[in-house]
Amino acid sequence: MQNLYGNPHSGSASSQLSTRRVEDVRLRALRFFQADPDDFDLVFVANATAGIKLVMEGFRELQGDFWYGYHQDSHTSLVGVRENACEHCCLGGDEEVEKWLEAQPRSVFDSSNERGGLFAYPAQSNLNGRRLPLSWPGRLRSSQYQPNDKIYSLLDAAAFVSTSPLDFSNASQAPDFTVLSFYKMFGFPDLGALIVRKDSSWPLVHRKYFGGGTVEMVTCMNESWHMRKQDNLHEQLEDGTLPFHSIIALDSAFDVHEKLFGSLERISSHTSFLADRLYKDLSSLRHANGRTVCKIHKDPRSSYRDSLLQGPIVALNLQSSRGECISNAEVEKLAAIRNIQVRTGGLCNPGGVASCLELTAWEMKRNFAAGHRCGNDNDLIGGKPTGIIRVSLGATSNIQDIEAFVEFVREFFVDDCCYPESKTENPKADTSFYIESLSVYPIKSCGPWQVPSSMAWDVRPEGLAWDREWCLVHQGTRAALSQKRIPRMALIRPHLDFEHGVLRIRYAGRLPLSLPDEITVPLSADHEQPHNPCAQHTKMCYSSRVCGDSVSAYTYNEPDIAAFFTAVLSTPCTLARFPPGPQSTTRHSKLQIQHPPSSARTRPPSSQQTIP
Repeated sequence: MQNLYGNPHSGSASSQLSTRRVEDVRLRALRFFQADPDDFDLVFVANATAGIKLVMEGFRELQGDFWYGYHQDSHTSLVGVRENACEHCCLGGDEEVEKWLEAQPRSVFDSSNERGGLFAYPAQSNLNGRRLPLSWPGRLRSSQYQPNDKIYSLLDAAAFVSTSPLDFSNASQAPDFTVLSFYKMFGFPDLGALIVRKDSSWPLVHRKYFGGGTVEMVTCMNESWHMRKQDNLHEQLEDGTLPFHSIIALDSAFDVHEKLFGSLERISSHTSFLADRLYKDLSSLRHANGRTVCKIHKDPRSSYRDSLLQGPIVALNLQSSRGECISNAEVEKLAAIRNIQVRTGGLCNPGGVASCLELTAWEMKRNFAAGHRCGNDNDLIGGKPTGIIRVSLGATSNIQDIEAFVEFVREFFVDDCCYPESKTENPKADTSFYIESLSVYPIKSCGPWQVPSSMAWDVRPEGLAWDREWCLVHQGTRAALSQKRIPRMALIRPHLDFEHGVLRIRYAGRLPLSLPDEITVPLSADHEQPHNPCAQHTKMCYSSRVCGDSVSAYTYNEPDIAAFFTAVLSTPCTLARFPPGPQSTTRHSKLQIQHPPSSARTRPPSSQQTIP
């Protein structure tokens, strides 16, 4: 049984085979980064964030606490360490770091021999791809000449190593702790690593927690005592059973990566060429009136032709011909239609996005108060975007990808016509504009229903009548589903049938044979009437999350309704309805009943009125 692998913390043949394979892969990973196993140890972790937490746990246990400094371009995984430090400082740019290094940073704390310090920064900004000096750890180490003053360095290399080699052949210049994610390099397996200079391992052995095979002996009854393993640092830090199948898979990932791409040096050269081409093509886009289309967030010191200064990431915002910012959420949704994968938002880099968009702390707090949340569509507040669009290139990217993205931007966001400025002082007085057609979206994020041209329609303070009256919610989390995450929701087509008092729902895609062609729910919003057919479909009112807001919604209890939506979307979900009455937000809820004035034209029943 040569391929039977067991728990490494045992003496069986399968367990010993796992242990041997894990140690072979550990050595191969170290050699991949030119790290001598006599000088470095590699600890397998779930991802880069888990490695950062492991370092933080060690420093947290120091008797004198610890000082923490981090670069403003740090990922939130690095920023979060500050909550466990007795003192922390955000260094606002490369110039601040340089001044800090020249001013002998050992002076940031007192002479207590138990107190340590930690300086963290990314090798590459995950926001705009700018690469930071890899010389800082060596300079930090050489600037400290008093044994009681020790500041360690923590390098976040997760974004950097996906397209660029990292060389630790000179241990004296290497960071004390380096974190990375293998899945960002190879796509699989979901695994990370913490690489530790053995001469700098002292803070990590102070970690109090132990679990699984990290100890030699533990007593529990009359005396609480334990002895940690002493042979290797990784044995003290890898709590519980290692994901040995994933680690063994990492060996194959190294093989495939080498066969496909040769080396990270080749990938670096390839992606730098593509990024430079993308940057130039996007920079050249102009509206017909001459305004630039793309505002690219590139550090003036960076060059896409120099991989030491810039990684293959283009960060940008799009602007209309009037100079107004275009919603990033709109861009991302349209990109998904073209099968283009981009990332938008703050990208878990608060300092970087604040610097690029010139957002102050009070503005970011105001944006939060105005409803902006991570991942929602509320991304233009006060005329300024709350995040950016990130286009990342990798080993498999090619020139056709560049051309496709540039053409996508040109098709959807470049104005080819010059529109004359309106001479009318009051735009409302211009009668040359009229509504050609009107559509509402009865179920949030699903398909539209076009209002008949002969039918008048209510416009309320919270929006159009019958618009987003319903939503689909996940049966586990109660969070509202969105087309951003489940594009197939666009194929769900609701129809408002006022004559029969029902909402008819069809699916425009291929239906399983077991499902009906159509389901219906009553339009009546009165959930208190015993004779109301809607009552048999609804349960108690739940609190649901809709675009970051907490909104009360009645969830339909009919099994056929849940089965229909679950089958067509491949997600456990059901239909929910926002009840009448005031809510915490007017964007996704209905206000009090408002009876429309009489009209000579046919008017639909209000969404707040009972359908007989």
